[in-house]
Amino acid sequence: MSEPASDIPVPEIAVPEDVKKEKGLWEKTRKSLIERLNNWEDQRTWNEFYQTYWRLIFSVASKAGLTREESFDVIQETIIAIARQVQKGQYDPRAGSFKAWLLQMTRWRILDVFRARKRQPSLADQGNADSEDHGMSIVERLSQEKDNMLEKIWDREWRDNITAAALERVKAKVSPRQFQIFDCYVMKGWGVKKTAEALGINAAQVYLAKHRVGALVKKEVQALEHTML
Repeated sequence: MSEPASDIPVPEIAVPEDVKKEKGLWEKTRKSLIERLNNWEDQRTWNEFYQTYWRLIFSVASKAGLTREESFDVIQETIIAIARQVQKGQYDPRAGSFKAWLLQMTRWRILDVFRARKRQPSLADQGNADSEDHGMSIVERLSQEKDNMLEKIWDREWRDNITAAALERVKAKVSPRQFQIFDCYVMKGWGVKKTAEALGINAAQVYLAKHRVGALVKKEVQALEHTML
């Protein structure tokens, strides 16, 4: 395995609060990704891609029936596959939506895990016909063209992930005060009066923050829905 060039700094990826208890898996995934991407030319772009879509891939893989460790592996394998296709010029946004392409890339990685399970059952599954049959049935279900189980999971998770990613991007672009006002009024649903009193501002400032931050969030959501980054 080749090592990243010494003059290229390792991208720093912050550990989100909701995965601190799985920090070991997070660090393992991050380090392995960096090592396996032989040509990590645009670190900022891939770092942003990882930050934007890892939760979506993880959630869908988990809900498809994979373990936590397997789901982290799917994140890594999916992003590696995407990076390689992009580097080879094989990704064509004109061929279909990014949402559908990312689903397909993730779906293949999930199926790979189920196929590996079928070939190499875990110790817990050995001798357990019900468990083996369950794993095989999932592979068969996911492999059928008419089966929309994964598509339904993806559609549910996609919007939530895109909205969360858009909010994170906007949070980095506006002042902490403006985002706080938006968070209290729009996200927490406090109402104008409660927000103004709690933050010591007037109603006009509440409406202004709602308009400015809300417009930026909408713009980011639209961008994420139509482009890879």
